[in-house]
Amino acid sequence: MPEVLVLLLAASGTALATGLGAIPVFLFGRRTEGATPFLLGFAGGVMAVAALSGLLVPAFEEGSVGVVVAGLAVGVAFLAIARRYLPADARFMGREGPDARTSALVFLVLFVHSLPEGLAVGTAFASDRSGLSLFVIVAIAIQNIPEGTSVAIPMREAGFGPARQFWAAVATSAPQPIGALIAFAAVEQVSGLLPFSFAFAAGAMLALVVWEILPSAYSGAARLGPSAGIAAGGALMLGLGFALGV
Repeated sequence: MPEVLVLLLAASGTALATGLGAIPVFLFGRRTEGATPFLLGFAGGVMAVAALSGLLVPAFEEGSVGVVVAGLAVGVAFLAIARRYLPADARFMGREGPDARTSALVFLVLFVHSLPEGLAVGTAFASDRSGLSLFVIVAIAIQNIPEGTSVAIPMREAGFGPARQFWAAVATSAPQPIGALIAFAAVEQVSGLLPFSFAFAAGAMLALVVWEILPSAYSGAARLGPSAGIAAGGALMLGLGFALGV
């Protein structure tokens, strides 16, 4: 099977994984909300370890400090600009009201940040580092699941049915296959782009964790749930990295 087709299937799989997070919402209803802080913390732990050990370490190994720092800065700036221009209120899929606005904002944030996730998949796939592509793909697929949950919860409150919750969750990750193909093609043509691309994706992912995921996880009174989620997500990815030799 051609490499590009394998990459496209893998990146599409990470996008579909987002829809899995919507399933508990329409199966268990309000009981899912109690687990949201843990799930968000879990996503933050997974993304942080993937960015640090799966992207930044190889970036420093393959590029200069200046290139890596520049990539990090551009990645952080990319997410900052995207957040800056997100609308404060919006109609969402023909509905309006507080829950519909929340659904729109969550959808837009996840949609914007899924492009650098796709870049991370394509960059890792283009690398010759053993196990790295599988590590990054699994990391992004895993952290996409609780993101799907975070999309589905306000949608359920706004009155959307299970099918719309599922496909809206999947749609937030639609840029991932596109980003993966762009990064793969660019890295193949310009080998010097690899460290910058790693650092860019890492910067965007870490900024997302700090600015969006962790504040959402700790927005309530509970502290144990998000902290346990961070520890569980981080431990899972560290174990996966060790098993894959990344």
